[in-house]
Amino acid sequence: METSTPNSSSPTTTSNSRIFGVNLTPLRVFRYPLSTFLEYSGLLRVRPDNPETADSLLLDNSDVSVGNSSSNGEVSIRINDGVRSEDVDDGSVMERGSSVEGSTVGGDRDSSYQRYDIQQVARWIEQFLPFTLLLLVVFIRQHLQGFFVIIWITAFMFRSNDILRKQTALKGERKITVLLGYFLVFMLHVTGIYWWNRKDDLLYPLLMVPPKVIPPFWHAIFIILVNDTMVRQAAMALKLVLLMYYKNGRGHNFRRQGQLLTLVEYMLLLYRALLPTPVWYRFFLNKDYGSLFSSLITGLYLTFKLTSVVEKVGSFFTALKALSIKDIHYGSHATPEQVNAAGDLCAICQEKMNTPILLRCKHIFCDDCVSEWLV
Repeated sequence: METSTPNSSSPTTTSNSRIFGVNLTPLRVFRYPLSTFLEYSGLLRVRPDNPETADSLLLDNSDVSVGNSSSNGEVSIRINDGVRSEDVDDGSVMERGSSVEGSTVGGDRDSSYQRYDIQQVARWIEQFLPFTLLLLVVFIRQHLQGFFVIIWITAFMFRSNDILRKQTALKGERKITVLLGYFLVFMLHVTGIYWWNRKDDLLYPLLMVPPKVIPPFWHAIFIILVNDTMVRQAAMALKLVLLMYYKNGRGHNFRRQGQLLTLVEYMLLLYRALLPTPVWYRFFLNKDYGSLFSSLITGLYLTFKLTSVVEKVGSFFTALKALSIKDIHYGSHATPEQVNAAGDLCAICQEKMNTPILLRCKHIFCDDCVSEWLV
């Protein structure tokens, strides 16, 4: 009879580089970054640095079976998680514990196969990752100026949007000099970007005119991204002009200001949807691919673009129509008797009511005050 017992010897000290059972040496992280991360996160079991066959990967350490029959075949011993079972004479196995049930064993094997598949995919990605990174570095070097421009204008645009939101929230506390300063900075930035890239054929698409020559794919992407960001920047400058006009709360209609800002926003969305059209039109209408093929692709693109623009056109005309509507959708103009009964004092601005509005809840406020919240 032959038996196997767990190894009772264990190392008294562990390496400082081993964390949660994962050997986080610099060489291992450099060679197998994805596998090391999956093992560290617990999605995969810890593997040796040099994996062998699929059988060794699928072997579960918690299920160790040793069976050895003697020459007369009388006795076999099976050890499962420390539970031993013996069969005598007839070779029938008496297994103790639910861990050896067929469903559990099958589930463990399926799980082992899944972990093995993930391990193989991770190793496959790790083989191609260095070459992919090298190609990416070369690509960035070839388009270094374009990457710099895109990163700069994107960061500047996000900062400008934050400034615009803060100035809009100030309402009557805005300062004309600050708004004017931001307006000049925005416009100088737009002008500077177009001057810096004056040789990249950026201005024609702004007028819905296709570029002179067929742009390469990455250059077409660059033209579209720069023009889209600069148009948004110019729209922010236009909104600053509206904020300068509606600087003072008293005597100005904030409802009208909100309607104009909404109109500018929908106009911007419509124009941005149309802006890539001339660039892609010139790109797809390439006779080198054949007249029939290029015409078919161009027609399909224009059809798809038309269907995506219809909704934005409807939104723009809805915002434009709202400017001519004098009715107040959130209430009605209060009569002098209703104003006197309410005390002729606006609860928002704590001043005498200017163009009082009676809401559906029967409260009365100034039109300028309440429109800031309900427009």
